[in-house]
Amino acid sequence: MENSHLAVETFYFNPYRECTYVIMNSCQCIIIDPGMYTDKEQARLQAYLDAHNLTPTAILITHAHPDHVCGVEYLTQRYPDLPVYGLDTQVCNTPLPERLNLLGLSIQMISTPGHKEDAVCYYIESEQIIFTGDTLFQESVGRTDLPGGDMSALVQSLQKLATLPDATKVYPGHGYPTTIGHEKQFNPYM
Repeated sequence: MENSHLAVETFYFNPYRECTYVIMNSCQCIIIDPGMYTDKEQARLQAYLDAHNLTPTAILITHAHPDHVCGVEYLTQRYPDLPVYGLDTQVCNTPLPERLNLLGLSIQMISTPGHKEDAVCYYIESEQIIFTGDTLFQESVGRTDLPGGDMSALVQSLQKLATLPDATKVYPGHGYPTTIGHEKQFNPYM
């Protein structure tokens, strides 16, 4: 997706077809939910970074399920000083503030427990995009029957997301992009 100065590239990794996002601006990037499970997937992401001359400046984790974090170790070994933001302190090495300033962007962290207690979304208001992890999918939501799941908490989290502008583009943790407006109209959970 091309915005004024920002591009988002999507990779589908691991047996769960988890969405790993590379947000880039010039020669720097942010990686959201690195889910590279195999050496081949790691090589695919690295080849993309190298081909576009991109240096990661941060990793953002929406929640610490294995399919969303299995590539963190590879990236932090390759880029030793790379901050990993999220709420799970076993996976993340940097405290997550309510607002991050990366790539010249103001990125708001929105706490969205429900699928997992450490779930967060990353909202970039200036670009009208949000990365929702497994909180919100196209016409669905992440399951709540796993440890840390809570359907009533998820409903409250969805109510927060429903207050965003309808035109906000949603990049989910699995599946394909959608918008807040589409989800308010067609998602039975919203």
